[in-house]
Amino acid sequence: MSSKVYCIAQFLPKPGQEKALYKVLQSLEPNTLREDGCIAYRVTRHLTSPFAEGKSFPIAFNEIWQDMASFEAHCQRKEISDFFATYCQAEEGLAADWNVCIYTDEPEDFDAPVLD
Repeated sequence: MSSKVYCIAQFLPKPGQEKALYKVLQSLEPNTLREDGCIAYRVTRHLTSPFAEGKSFPIAFNEIWQDMASFEAHCQRKEISDFFATYCQAEEGLAADWNVCIYTDEPEDFDAPVLD
């Protein structure tokens, strides 16, 4: 049974703040990558392609966590909660909107083998 948690955290910068917000988000990578439960954590920018015309915020974190406990511990770190308070929730923050969602790669009715 897979216990991995996949997170997509998208950010909509306020007008003219995309570069500044991207830089702040990049600064979160080094410490997060040191967390024991972090498998992958990369901030990305939206690219334009005729083969990928979906709707999205222009900045997204692509994250993979060992398990739910690791993801939730990450979310409670002071550096992460301070980021959201300063750059997302504060009136003078850089983000106009954000969307954080988590996913599993396990089918809903997965018949996982039981190992002894």
